[in-house]
Amino acid sequence: MHRETGLAAAVWGRARLDGSDQQVAARFAAAWRARGAPACAELGGHFAACIIDYAAGQVLLAIDRSGVHSMHYHADAQGLRFGTEASALPAGELDAQSIYNYLYFHVIPAPLSVYSKHQRLLPGEYLLYQRGRVERGAYWRMRFHEERALPFAVMKRQFLGIVHDAVQQAAGDEVGAFLSGGTDSSTLAGMLGKVTGQAARTYSIGFDVDGYDEMAYARIAARHFKTRHHEYYLTAGDVADAIPRIAAACDQPFGNSSIVPAYFCAQMARADGVTRLIGGDGGDELFGGNERYARQAVFARYEQLPSSLRQMALEPLLFGLAGKADLRLLRKARSYVEQALVPMPARLETYNLLQHYGPAQVLHGDFLATVDQAAPLGQLNACYWESHGLSQINRMQALDLRYTLADNDLRKVATACQLAGVEAAFPFLSDDMLAFSARLPPADKLNGTRLRYFFKHALRRHLPGAILRKKKHGFGMPFGQWLQTDAHLGALAYDSLSDLKRRRVVRSDFIDQLMHKLVREHPAYHGTMVWVLMMLEQWLQHHPIPQPAAAPASAAETACDPAPRA
Repeated sequence: MHRETGLAAAVWGRARLDGSDQQVAARFAAAWRARGAPACAELGGHFAACIIDYAAGQVLLAIDRSGVHSMHYHADAQGLRFGTEASALPAGELDAQSIYNYLYFHVIPAPLSVYSKHQRLLPGEYLLYQRGRVERGAYWRMRFHEERALPFAVMKRQFLGIVHDAVQQAAGDEVGAFLSGGTDSSTLAGMLGKVTGQAARTYSIGFDVDGYDEMAYARIAARHFKTRHHEYYLTAGDVADAIPRIAAACDQPFGNSSIVPAYFCAQMARADGVTRLIGGDGGDELFGGNERYARQAVFARYEQLPSSLRQMALEPLLFGLAGKADLRLLRKARSYVEQALVPMPARLETYNLLQHYGPAQVLHGDFLATVDQAAPLGQLNACYWESHGLSQINRMQALDLRYTLADNDLRKVATACQLAGVEAAFPFLSDDMLAFSARLPPADKLNGTRLRYFFKHALRRHLPGAILRKKKHGFGMPFGQWLQTDAHLGALAYDSLSDLKRRRVVRSDFIDQLMHKLVREHPAYHGTMVWVLMMLEQWLQHHPIPQPAAAPASAAETACDPAPRA
């Protein structure tokens, strides 16, 4: 915090601007006086920041470029309340659109909040408040440069240097690393040992269920880098015990089940004396590691065929004369063309659970009448087409930076670590790494259908061959399978969904069909919706909506006493 006559400035998190925290705040205040809101661009690293200019009657809020930190606010003519956590603001009426968006995305993407009068900043965004008026703007957006400017070898040296520096900046006295056995976590675990000069402490979670356990790859990385490795095999009982604690810790309904293994991993690290955990989040999005990038590249090839060939030959053949044929090859061809004909980014939502079931089959008609069912896809479209003329891989990257990272994976890791008493750090999301990814040619991210083309070539001498060759698995949890075998977890899920029926958001007949039929037919697929609905009800139980509060005493009281929470 920095204070001077008529002005207060504060920066939370791990901001980069040379000097101590006090000096960072002082320089930020000086930049504000000189340039106003654009001063936010001078802050680097991962931060939430505010300036209260009493003389001008203005408040400036901002968060970092990746959205590692959050900023919640409620603005009206009476004043501005804000905080880095939703709990810093008085809870209010639930927002129906946000609940619908949660069921669509399994998280509530910014700028909406679960409360109708609350909003949140987007990554790289600022808010300027003055006398009841709110102005929002972007001080930073990813700007892609798609032509190769430097030789591959030069970019490789730059990249390795950036990874080293980012891990060095994230390291501390009691630091450890998540280790899933994937390329990102393995890269960082190995680099952590190099920058600290001692064996890194690494932590992995396993599942004793076929198709879900990646511990073998984590052990390969641990042996290769000679880490001090720690493992824990998660059980269904662990999950059932943790669900209420996790739901209470989340400031929005949160439906990504991998928060549970992340929490137990962080707990294991904290018990080992670690106070900061390095996560590999961002590597997939910045360097082309998600399987859907390759899948969508295959669909894009169909779009590149001459329209006359598609519309006058292939499509009539597949959907006309041959449309009734039941040959396996024809069925696959029709499915491929059907998906390829769906425009981006709607094509990414082909397997969306809410869309698959049909909103009218899942949700009460009265609830549906209060929401815009097209809003989630509208959000995706606006983000996808924001940067006109970019390659498909970079458009998808821009989409994932906001929807896969900022409101999903980063919230998952940050909340899990906070609940365990550990700080989370994300080296792949350093400012230098973002800038490097922006100037990496699209073919270096996705070469044909080869994922992480540049990344894997640059790290061939750093990573074990088995990890470079492995397919992405993720931190998924066998929740659907455990529902069938563990009485405690099954009872918690059934009781939660029974309680949810009374809220008249989700149809009772859909819940009955989901629990008694669908999840038994396909535990992994339909178990995801059970989890999403269970966590919604658990969140609602742990965050009761209070009675309406009295209005603030004055604008000065709310603007000058913002109650920020780090």
